[in-house]
Amino acid sequence: MILLHLTANTGPEECCLAVRKALCRLQNEACSLQLRVELLEQVPSAIAGNFHSVLLALDGEQASALAERWRGSVLWTCPSPYRPGHRRKNWFIGVEVFEAEASSPAGQALRDQDLRFETLRAGGPGGQHVNKTDSAVRATHLPTGLSVRVETERSQHANKRLARALLAHKLSEQARRAQGEARQQRWRQHYEVQRGNAALVFKGEGFEEG
Repeated sequence: MILLHLTANTGPEECCLAVRKALCRLQNEACSLQLRVELLEQVPSAIAGNFHSVLLALDGEQASALAERWRGSVLWTCPSPYRPGHRRKNWFIGVEVFEAEASSPAGQALRDQDLRFETLRAGGPGGQHVNKTDSAVRATHLPTGLSVRVETERSQHANKRLARALLAHKLSEQARRAQGEARQQRWRQHYEVQRGNAALVFKGEGFEEG
C-alpha cells in the first residue's frame, strides 16, 4: 500500500483548487489502472470543494508506478478563477509519497505488540443503508496513545489494514514535527527549489496535461 499526500502548502486558494483538480485526475488515473484508492484524510479550504491537503491510499500492482509519476511538485498554469486580472498564472502543489509501513518513526515497521485494534459499529445513514456489521476499526499506538478510526471499507480486515497505514503516517508526521523549526525551514527551502522543477504540468481550467 502506498500513501500519497497532496498539499497546497502555504499557497493561496488557487493552489487549494489545484489540489482538488489533481485529486480528481489522480483518482481517474488510478481507476484506469484498476487500483484501489481510498481518501483517508482531507483538510478543506475556505472555498467549498477545495482542499489545503488530502491523504490517499493506493493499492494494486501499479500503485508504486502511479505514485512515482506524481511525486514532487505539480504545476497548474491557469488564470486565477477567483481574482480576475491577477497577473500570476502559475500555481504549485506538492505530492509526497510514503510506503505505508516505512512511514513509521525512524523508518521502522510498526510492531504488533505496540498496537491495539478495536472493532466498532460503522456509522452511516438510516434505514437499509446502515452497515450492521462491526466493520469499523480503531487502531491505537500504545506507546504514544495516538489513535485513528477507519470505516471506509465493508471488510473489517481491509479497515484494519488502512488503519495501520494511517496510524504509521500520523506517527511519521508527529516525529517530523518533533524535530523542530530547523527541519521545517530546510523543507521550505527544498519546496522553493522544487517549484522550479515540476514533475507534472497541467494547463487551463480543464487541468489538461501539457
